[in-house]
Amino acid sequence: MTALPQPPIAAQRAHSFTAHGQTIDDPYAWLRDPGYPEVKDAEILDYLKAENAYHDAVMAPLKPLADTLFKEMRGRIKEDESTVPQKDGDWLYWTDFEEGGEYRRWWRRPVAGGADELILDEPALAEGKEYFNLGAFSISRDGRLLAYATDVDGSERFEARIKDLSTGEHLPDVIPGTLGALVWTADGTALLYTPANEQWRTDRVMLHRLGQAEETELYREADEGFRVGVSETQSQRFIVIAAGDHVTSEVYLLPADDVTAPLLCVAPRQVGREYDVDEHDGTLFIHTNDVDPNFRLVTATLDNPTEWVERIGPSRHFYMTDVTCFRDFFVVEGREDGLDQIELHQYSGGEPTRIPFPEASYVAGVGDNPEYAIQTLRLGYESMVTPGTVYDYHVGTGEMEVLKVQEIPSGYDAAKYATERLKITARDGTEVPCSIVYPADFPRDGSGKLYLYAYGAYGYAVPPGFSTSRMSFLDRGVAFAIAHIRGGDDLGQQWYLDGKLDKRTNTFTDFVDVAKGLIERGFTSAGNIAIAGRSAGGELMGAVINSDPDLWRVAVVDVPFVDVLNTMLDATLPLTPGEWPEWGNPIEDKVAFDLIRSYSPYDNVKAQAYPALWIGGGLNDPRVTYWEPAKFAAKLRAMKTDDHVLVLKTQMGAGHGGKSGRWESLKEAAEENAFVLWQLGVEAA
Repeated sequence: MTALPQPPIAAQRAHSFTAHGQTIDDPYAWLRDPGYPEVKDAEILDYLKAENAYHDAVMAPLKPLADTLFKEMRGRIKEDESTVPQKDGDWLYWTDFEEGGEYRRWWRRPVAGGADELILDEPALAEGKEYFNLGAFSISRDGRLLAYATDVDGSERFEARIKDLSTGEHLPDVIPGTLGALVWTADGTALLYTPANEQWRTDRVMLHRLGQAEETELYREADEGFRVGVSETQSQRFIVIAAGDHVTSEVYLLPADDVTAPLLCVAPRQVGREYDVDEHDGTLFIHTNDVDPNFRLVTATLDNPTEWVERIGPSRHFYMTDVTCFRDFFVVEGREDGLDQIELHQYSGGEPTRIPFPEASYVAGVGDNPEYAIQTLRLGYESMVTPGTVYDYHVGTGEMEVLKVQEIPSGYDAAKYATERLKITARDGTEVPCSIVYPADFPRDGSGKLYLYAYGAYGYAVPPGFSTSRMSFLDRGVAFAIAHIRGGDDLGQQWYLDGKLDKRTNTFTDFVDVAKGLIERGFTSAGNIAIAGRSAGGELMGAVINSDPDLWRVAVVDVPFVDVLNTMLDATLPLTPGEWPEWGNPIEDKVAFDLIRSYSPYDNVKAQAYPALWIGGGLNDPRVTYWEPAKFAAKLRAMKTDDHVLVLKTQMGAGHGGKSGRWESLKEAAEENAFVLWQLGVEAA
């Protein structure tokens, strides 16, 4: 590769603040536009554009490789992909892509027979727009009206519209600034929704009656750390209003046929108690962690909703994640020792029916089942070597009917790959799971290249699923692994609790120890590992490149939550008050302040050699603000002692998810993957 141009150097400007008797210097604080969420400061924009220009210059020689990767990745995707039709009332619904299309089209046809109807055309809605994202999508019970919401700049402030499906015309009703679901009342004359306030928080539930300008407030949340959402029970008898933060829930029910009725509070909030609710024939089915972090199922009556009777007790090995009530049975989902399980239970009692799955490591879950009275249950299944499969499980017979297997047009031979689920002992003796897939002939002498991924926050378990993009690494001899570290809930809610607040650093050390364990098992060696994480996973990346830079060859740090201390000290930012139960409140708690300061990636950049770095951000990102990756990149440039390449790419017209459209987002992934392969020495520029 020819010599790289000089990267832009961000100015350092004196800025400091004092908290808990300690003074913190922040010379890159100026990169935050005081007018955010509008970013108009010319100097800030010029700096971000200069970084983008440098990124483009670095990547220019890699364009042939990126183009090759894109061609490979696109070749594994069926261009005219469509979903399996699903019945909902008098209609069958499905989506598809046109050949070459970036966005989905939404279809239906009558169950009784008739012509296909195009009910929403995303390509037409997205035409001429740099960014497009369809959010909420909800059809009234009579099938006549469609409510949907769109975001055209990545800010996640959606505009809701209503379409009359009988005429194809839009109603004049427009609801700006929504965030979350749109739920119809039983008679289809009104919608419940949650608007985003100025801080991008959902603190109200509003009722919009069709054709009326005046909105009615149904619920307002007083706690600035809580968020509010709306949904409905599987029976559609009740609309559910749920308020909560990361540790506490409070749920209200509202009759779908009488939204002016008083709200029924299922159980008043208690700090640390989470619960969610479904309903069957007047009995509430409540999924809760009130006595155990692995959750249990209790029931209650509508007349006395706080008197809970245990239906299924907590289990040490089975982590109950969800309960859905259908007319004739209810379904319990969970994970047993980290592996997905689906159980069918009869209301009359007796032993449940557990649906068997064939592989030692896999992903399985209940799919789209909109109706209440069903005799087949739609399921999804995949593994790191098995393409996605859609099943109908026939409840009466136990038959698993294959409806669709993910098609890979360019071909796929599972025998070329192998997968394992390993347990690697962390430094405190805890066994941490790791899912790994690799070429069948992969060397186990330490000479191999490895790509290691993790998230490790908010109780989100990274599923060991199938990826067609990943095959471009495997086919070049690179193994891919997922570290199921604490902070996710892979092994139950306690696994999550053991990676948050005062135990947050377990997440970082688990990741490092998994890497070292893979080295010990001969999968790779220090300096031959690429790592990646996004959002809170980007925080993980920042922490481990600070703590153990010699282990990694290259790191992808995308939309990273790396300026943790500053963000958690600023209650005006969109997410901060709701994040304190996850990270701690450094404003009020000196212990939390000291702990966050000890690991916050931006605050712990030091004069040392770092791996090559690809850092990404989104100018309109409301989740991780653009200045976090920008400040992190600027400080790394100023302090790192190596000459490894560092690029910062800020999407100037997008948000947290990067570019929209399946091919545009795939191009972005191909470019990123080209950078990783180049740095691993697998492909030259």
